Amino acid sequence: MTLNKSFALSLLALLAVSTTPVLAASQAPTPEKDKNVVVQSKDAVVKGSKVAAEATKDALSKTGEVMTDEWITTRVAARFVDEPLLKHSNINVDTSRHIVTLKGTVIDKAVRNRATTVALGTEGVHSVVNNLTIGPNMR
Repeated sequence: MTLNKSFALSLLALLAVSTTPVLAASQAPTPEKDKNVVVQSKDAVVKGSKVAAEATKDALSKTGEVMTDEWITTRVAARFVDEPLLKHSNINVDTSRHIVTLKGTVIDKAVRNRATTVALGTEGVHSVVNNLTIGPNMR
């Protein structure tokens, strides 16, 4: 009986060794499969990078808020209200891609310059386009 168990174990071992190359050959990658895997991996990385770039386009403020264009517009307008020189000016604030555009009428050049300075000093603002005109306040 011991001989039969040994024979059975040897036969199983021989069977396992003799079929391994066949299984490995049937599962071996082809150059075309390798190319497809590489292309799919590259596409996934590119897509992930684009998603990450979009998610981080709007940075976080010092208080942890997301600095969207709308956030920046609101923040600049609020700073204008708090600024004594700008308080009674007629200034419209628009923001696109963190670039603030100022439109409206102010009473003199000092107010116009102060508006640019305040807007530039606002967190998240990359630049300011000042289209303010000097003239009588039409509020």
